[in-house]
Amino acid sequence: MRALAQLHNRLADLVTRSSPALLPTLARFTFAATLLGYFWASALTKTGDGLFGVFSPSLGAYAQIFPKAMEAAGYNVSELGLFHWTVVVSGTLAEFILPLLVVIGLFTRLAALGMIGFVVVQSLTDLYGHGGIAHPETLGAWFDRIPDSLILDQRLFWMVVLVTLVVKGAGPLSLDRVLKLK
Repeated sequence: MRALAQLHNRLADLVTRSSPALLPTLARFTFAATLLGYFWASALTKTGDGLFGVFSPSLGAYAQIFPKAMEAAGYNVSELGLFHWTVVVSGTLAEFILPLLVVIGLFTRLAALGMIGFVVVQSLTDLYGHGGIAHPETLGAWFDRIPDSLILDQRLFWMVVLVTLVVKGAGPLSLDRVLKLK
């Protein structure tokens, strides 16, 4: 039994020593493998035509971000103001830039914190703007043995990845490390 305990402790020490490099690298890989494409595909649905299409957002961009305001305006974007345009353009740019920063490991802690804020706003918009709160299967519930609800279950996993990056930084394979950023 003593040999087994010693083996366990040696392995635990090895894992503990490797965690400062392993954990953030794995978190960034997980984000790149599962969420980068999701966020970029979502951002692409919000852009208008051409190279600078991000500055002339699509009708869908306004409908996604301001569903109730768009409905009230009869889906006529010209009825919305500068505030709405600014939020839509900022949100679209954030949906392109923040995931890229996380994946390449540049200003990772700040980018991950920005992504946390983005996901919170996205979740609230899905629940209250798009009416997801009225559908228990969309909201979900923790500890219910059903791990696939869109909001509580999925986004909790997203948050764990992002919080790991806020706490641990980008890890050794990152531009933060090259630039000696913490």
